[in-house]
Amino acid sequence: MTERPVLIAGRNGQLARCLHDLAVLHSMPVVALGRAEFNLEAHGELRQTIDPLAPSVIINAAAYTAVDLAESEVARAFNINRDAAAALADVAWQMNIPFIHISTDYVFDGTKSEAYEESDVPAPLNVYGASKLAGEAAVLAAHPLATVIRTSWVYSPYGNNFVRTMLRLREAQPIVRVVHDQYGNPTSALDLASAILQLSGRLLTHDRRAMAGIFHLAGQGETTWHGFAEAIFDLLAHRGVRVPQLEAITSEQYQTAARRPRNSRLDSSRAERVLGIRLPSWRCSLETCLDQLVEGGIDAERNSAGWRQRNSTVSNHESGQQAATADL
Repeated sequence: MTERPVLIAGRNGQLARCLHDLAVLHSMPVVALGRAEFNLEAHGELRQTIDPLAPSVIINAAAYTAVDLAESEVARAFNINRDAAAALADVAWQMNIPFIHISTDYVFDGTKSEAYEESDVPAPLNVYGASKLAGEAAVLAAHPLATVIRTSWVYSPYGNNFVRTMLRLREAQPIVRVVHDQYGNPTSALDLASAILQLSGRLLTHDRRAMAGIFHLAGQGETTWHGFAEAIFDLLAHRGVRVPQLEAITSEQYQTAARRPRNSRLDSSRAERVLGIRLPSWRCSLETCLDQLVEGGIDAERNSAGWRQRNSTVSNHESGQQAATADL
């Protein structure tokens, strides 16, 4: 691996944090830039920030992820998810370095009865999904050899995600009501980060053309949001943690500003076939995540970075997209 650093766009989001932690663990030179040093909405300033760092690879793990708020902040969602992503990709293309961009299952409308493949026609239901789909096209136009990774239902011990939401609701309410008719692939941010760093190494040593384009990469296995919550509470109960009663509700009973796809399942077989990358079972990875949270204390992550992410619309991909009701 080159001594030039991997540059991570984003710093406080759960995927960005996992990328940074793993890179440091493996003695890989890495720089993660947050909003203080790296204003994604000032596209013209990106090159002057990146040039002195001389990165070997750029990983775009930053995005506007406030799914419901995006319905009323359309311009900002597109400015960050499309225009800023394209500007970053253009810088990487000018510097002749690999560019990895993170996208989402929300580019699909969820009407397909099977898992979505890369060849399926996108049809986003909400502004967030539309902005991410536009970002994919803009990135590939700016950097024809870019690798776009679509993932889904990302969780980790960090920040704002479904697992941490369930842990918070567990303490606050005797009954937790969760949607049971939306399907997807829960994805550990740590697993995803490991795969992305592995891919970044290959992009530096192999023909980038074979790894260019769009790939689906999500945890193995599928479930509903209710099934995900059930697995979380079952694992907590086995650890002696008190858990609430879990109640299944329909999407119609959980009204949000932005519509969510009923089917978010992604077929990751192309990533395994072409990239040689396959993520572990979401159930196994969930157990690892809960081990970290329980050992450190359920509320151990209430640090400044965690609170910044919960209150920011610019953070790691997929944060804040959980389908639990907020008023349980």
